[in-house]
Amino acid sequence: MKVNNKQPMSRQQQKSFETKNRIFLAAKKILQKQGYDALSIKNICEEAGVSNGSFYHHFKTKDDLLSYYIEEQPTIDPGCLELPKDAAEAKRAIILVYLNYVAYCKELGVVFMSNYYTPKNQALNAVSRTKRPYPIVTVTDYLARAIEAGTVSVTLSLEEISTDIRMIVIGNVFEWCLRNGDTDFAGNMERSLGKYLDSILN
Repeated sequence: MKVNNKQPMSRQQQKSFETKNRIFLAAKKILQKQGYDALSIKNICEEAGVSNGSFYHHFKTKDDLLSYYIEEQPTIDPGCLELPKDAAEAKRAIILVYLNYVAYCKELGVVFMSNYYTPKNQALNAVSRTKRPYPIVTVTDYLARAIEAGTVSVTLSLEEISTDIRMIVIGNVFEWCLRNGDTDFAGNMERSLGKYLDSILN
């Protein structure tokens, strides 16, 4: 598996990134101190010192903001996942995608993730969210290419696999938050995903 090496940003891209980051840090602060219910675009803009127009230039909604940073920040590029030679290699690649996600969850912290993983957050809704390179989109596209190439076969549909993996990941994140970070997050993710992938990959 290759990991994406980011190209240097232009001045305009750097400015846009800094604004997005300032907006996100404001949302993170509110989320950590007051919880999801206190998170409004008005509050985010006031905390970040930006206008509503600036917010909407970068994000459609507050859930879009959270969705962008929680799912897109990990640096695995779906276009850079090499086709696996066999099921074992595909399993390792998929687990690596989610270990990368585990590392990012830890970076954001238990308090942020506990408030993020709420049914009120539509960024978690697979039906309504945008098609960014979420880990599950990355994995589904990767499996589709491997199946088409004939190097991997599966016993379920891609939609079923996507649903199952999302539930496994959400369960692991919830358990980590429930125990206030006092659990083997990466080990549990690798073990549970690995057992599932062994059952559906050939």
